Amino acid sequence: MDSVENYEVQIRYTQIDRRNDSILFSDFDFQVDKDRYFYPASTVKFPIAVLALEKLNHIDSLSRDVKFYIEGDSVENTFAEDVIKIFAVSDNHANNRLLEFLGQDTINHNLSEKGVSPVRISHRLGFHSDVLTTKPLILYMNDSTLATTSSLMNTEPKALELEGVMKGRGYYAEDSLYMEPFDFSLKNYYPIATQHGVLKRVVFPQNFSDEEQFRLSEDQREFLLDAMQILPREADYDPKTYYDGYCKFFLYGDTDDVIPDHIQIYNKVGFAYGALTDCAYIVDTRNGIEFMLTATILVNKDGIFNDDAYEYDETGIPFLAELGRQLYQIELERKGSE
Repeated sequence: MDSVENYEVQIRYTQIDRRNDSILFSDFDFQVDKDRYFYPASTVKFPIAVLALEKLNHIDSLSRDVKFYIEGDSVENTFAEDVIKIFAVSDNHANNRLLEFLGQDTINHNLSEKGVSPVRISHRLGFHSDVLTTKPLILYMNDSTLATTSSLMNTEPKALELEGVMKGRGYYAEDSLYMEPFDFSLKNYYPIATQHGVLKRVVFPQNFSDEEQFRLSEDQREFLLDAMQILPREADYDPKTYYDGYCKFFLYGDTDDVIPDHIQIYNKVGFAYGALTDCAYIVDTRNGIEFMLTATILVNKDGIFNDDAYEYDETGIPFLAELGRQLYQIELERKGSE
């Protein structure tokens, strides 16, 4: 707290109260500012996964269990497998396959249509690409039939005009160091309030109008919620490498402890360029606690981007874990005073 500006912290915490059939939200913000840019990293995979499931619901011939591969690639997956990979271990390839299925323009339009804004998805994750055309998907319709989706041409992104899109004092590109701020203006934009809005629509759709809701069947929504809280070991990943807190920064990110069964964390994390973000709905079934928390922190002490020298383990993840624990304690006390 004695050097908040250095870390670009933003936090939104939501208390949830149930009154008869009503669900009431009380939002508390710290430095939340949609005009102050932070790099959202893999948190953008959340709306992409939701919209992929929504699109499947609009195509009678497709289900989430249809196997497919991207033209020019040999890796076969189902849509369901990719959604699980996105939440269990934040798999970039799984996200990019779903982006090829949707296209950036469709993602941005569908989110805006539901009142999810501001947001701008402009690129794939894990590698740099300026390609605006999506690749076709080859779909296994049955044992003997293949179908191919069409390529989609997407709009070239415009530079974001936001505070903080130029960050740091230098960056590496192709092994060369450039001593000038790193430009994020063409990258994805997914601010705290928007992330929180997507989470609320998925967990509590009844609090939104039909136009604002994601058009998921109850089966698809239950599948999505299950994927959001799945732990890597439950998705058959090696628990030594992918410990329970690997993609659960709040409460457990700084420990390799097993998360107890009565704690469920429905969330999506992101970490890249020194920016760490988590967007979560946290439930303790034993103590009757539920709350929402979205927070971001930048840990790049030397101000150089792309040098892989970020204080994730020393500062960023411990901060988010402790933030989760402190707010959990507030929830415990709040529950005890009812």
